[in-house]
Amino acid sequence: MASSSWLPVVVCALVLLQAVPAARAARAFFVFGDSLVDNGNNNYLVTTARADSWPYGIDTPDHRATGRFSNGKNVPDLISESLGSEPVLPYLSPELDGDKLLVGANFASAGIGILNDTGIQFANIIRISKQLTYFEQYQHRLAKLIGPDQAARVVASALTLITLGGNDFVNNYYLIPYSVRSREFSLPDYIKYILSEYKQVLRRIHGLGARRILVTGVGPIGCVPAELALHSLDGRCDPELQRASEAYNPQLEAMLAELNAEVGNGAGGNGPVYVGVNTRRMHADFIDDPRAHGFVTASVACCGQGPYNGIGICTMVSSLCADRDQYVFWDAFHPTERANRLIAQQYVSGTTDYISPMNLSTIIKLDRHLHD
Repeated sequence: MASSSWLPVVVCALVLLQAVPAARAARAFFVFGDSLVDNGNNNYLVTTARADSWPYGIDTPDHRATGRFSNGKNVPDLISESLGSEPVLPYLSPELDGDKLLVGANFASAGIGILNDTGIQFANIIRISKQLTYFEQYQHRLAKLIGPDQAARVVASALTLITLGGNDFVNNYYLIPYSVRSREFSLPDYIKYILSEYKQVLRRIHGLGARRILVTGVGPIGCVPAELALHSLDGRCDPELQRASEAYNPQLEAMLAELNAEVGNGAGGNGPVYVGVNTRRMHADFIDDPRAHGFVTASVACCGQGPYNGIGICTMVSSLCADRDQYVFWDAFHPTERANRLIAQQYVSGTTDYISPMNLSTIIKLDRHLHD
């Protein structure tokens, strides 16, 4: 239960679809956020928010856990794959050095939220302010490798993904009955508060040089197996948590429009800096009708225990499904690789109902001149 921001926004930067070695790719890819996009940073921390033991990673080539909260690949991996790049390395990985820095970096950490008090039950996670500090450190390291001017161009022409917000509800406001935050704020006021804090985060990312920033909304958090186990007798999504995401996402979209008006155009002067990703809609498609998308269930997790396999974390002693492709959810909070693949497809080619005002295919075409 390290994350709840059901799809995935952290910040993510993409590589051009070119047949070139990834270390020499023309575009970098930066990822910020929580466990939906963490690819192993928490492996290097003393924390309970980890996915570094089997059966996590059961469907990777070597069947070993990588730190991703999945049976295989997560959304950043699949976006990179669709664009012809190798996945970016976790920032804390000792392998992230030399030419590997040119590919970008993943700064995400399971358990975090927009607020510093989100995920306090997980010790030693990399809160978003620290992720941005690491981003600054990364740029200094890159400047030593290729010079400050070229390093600035790499960052400015990169694509960035940030996935935050879900944990601020599931692992903060609704973590326990009468939580500190729920006593302090009504839900409408809490949403305004976290969005005001998020706005400062997004401004800082822009201030650090990012010019194409994908910002994901909060997914259908009331439908994840962990919440069904706590609140549902018949498999129906929890209405209160659904109400939270329904109220949050339109206000996030409005905030992104305000930021775009504030900062002007993105990379190369073409189009917006901030692009909104409607992860709630992406997930709702196969949560509402799993069989239409080739799934058997969207309520029971593949790996876990208790009702809906939604209690606790996925471990060696958990109930484990035989065919992960039939399940929307891998564990109590996170999608399977197959579900992630459907989501990533919408990033790349989805309509404005899914990603607005333009998808990644359009972004790549608009920015191609930066790398010609």
